[in-house]
Amino acid sequence: MTQTNLKFEQHRADFDYCQSITKQSSNAFYTAFSKLPQTRAWSIYAVYAFCRTADDLVDIHHDIAGLVALRRSLTDFAAGHIPNHPMWRALAVVFETYDMNIDAFFDMLSGQEQDANFTQPTTQRELERYCYYVAGSVGLMILPMLATNHQTITQPAIHLGIAMQLTNILRDIGEDYQHGRIYLPTECLHHYQLQSTALGAHTPTTHFIELWEHEAQIAMTNYESALTMLPTIDPVARPSLLAATALYRELLIVAREQQYPVLTQRVFLTTNRKTQVLQQVATTIQALTIH
Repeated sequence: MTQTNLKFEQHRADFDYCQSITKQSSNAFYTAFSKLPQTRAWSIYAVYAFCRTADDLVDIHHDIAGLVALRRSLTDFAAGHIPNHPMWRALAVVFETYDMNIDAFFDMLSGQEQDANFTQPTTQRELERYCYYVAGSVGLMILPMLATNHQTITQPAIHLGIAMQLTNILRDIGEDYQHGRIYLPTECLHHYQLQSTALGAHTPTTHFIELWEHEAQIAMTNYESALTMLPTIDPVARPSLLAATALYRELLIVAREQQYPVLTQRVFLTTNRKTQVLQQVATTIQALTIH
């Protein structure tokens, strides 16, 4: 056993804690990255646990004081003082092992603080800036586990995070509206002649579908930009990156096939649909390997 693997094994309980959070909270994310070699997968679980902790403090617990405390703990962590908690102990091992970017963690918290003090974005630029803070930052967090030369592909990683967050927004429009949040920019609503109350309707209108497709196309463009980093991703990590991209992107396709039910329910992938997507990913990887 290498020194690195031994370090991870010594903290197995801490990483198990992070893995449990990942598996329970995001099936698509877990499905994609659980196939990585152990140290890479465990490291991504630790990052995800941090992100989920921050997100839940805002969206579930509405605990602003808790978010402030989490930022304080991150500041301590950055200074070398490891809080006595499984997530932080696991992250300490990750930071010892990989060339991590602590600024991305602080950016992610800034995104959560934006959610805690939510205001509807006015422009598409504002929306995508928000998407960077809550999700593009996550792309930067996990990139060192995917690519040895990750410094050269930070922009595509940010594009992937933005694409995934736009997908989440397009999937959760009705649910977010019921919770008092409209992520679609006011300028876009005006352009497509929509009142905000249209997001509380049961049936999507033609104008709503046009707006939805506009944002979906922006997400798809970001997915395409993200995949330009594939040749730089370590070969062992390419299947996971492709799987994560394909599973999230498929949500947009399913929403379209189901006639945009997003005002009243969340779109999800069935087990059969996930299997189909992962089979397509395997075929793509095989073709890349051959060539």
